[in-house]
Amino acid sequence: MKKTVQIVVAVVVVAIIAVSAVIIVSMNSKSKTELKPINTSEDLSALIEKIYEGQDKGMIPSTVLTQIVDTTDEETVRYVTGLDSAKDVDFVAVSEPMITSQAYSLVLVKVKDGVNANEIAKTMSENINTRKWICVSAEKLYATSSGNVVFLVMSNLETAKSVYERFKALAGTVGEVYEKTEEEAELPPEMY
Repeated sequence: MKKTVQIVVAVVVVAIIAVSAVIIVSMNSKSKTELKPINTSEDLSALIEKIYEGQDKGMIPSTVLTQIVDTTDEETVRYVTGLDSAKDVDFVAVSEPMITSQAYSLVLVKVKDGVNANEIAKTMSENINTRKWICVSAEKLYATSSGNVVFLVMSNLETAKSVYERFKALAGTVGEVYEKTEEEAELPPEMY
């Protein structure tokens, strides 16, 4: 009888430890955020405006335009985010200059419930074309997530860092940060 009680107690203790571990893992997998809930694409646009508040006027291109991306347009989604499709995405907003010689792109993505936002940030950072503009390329890229919002900015080093730092301040906490620094393209000797 005593051995049966010890076995039952041991099984209960192991079960409690296993359940506790599952709860801790699930709590840690959903990053905490101080961002207001994103319920519409307009909420993403409003967040972009909050990111721009307090930025040095000369840092962000003056012709910047924030737009909502039609997530059914896979070609545009791929161009703006680097994602092959929007199957895991609710909304996408992009802020880019209409006409400029400065490489600049700020992208916010709201992922669907149950989707790992940090995995989407990683995929975007790996697949986005930092040389998507005809004459210029982005020197620095930052991608991360907070809650169910994915953030990506690419531009020159100073601008990208400033915009990233502002997002991080608004979010309070962010997931893993993915950075990319592009090497300057080598020009043929005749162009020097």
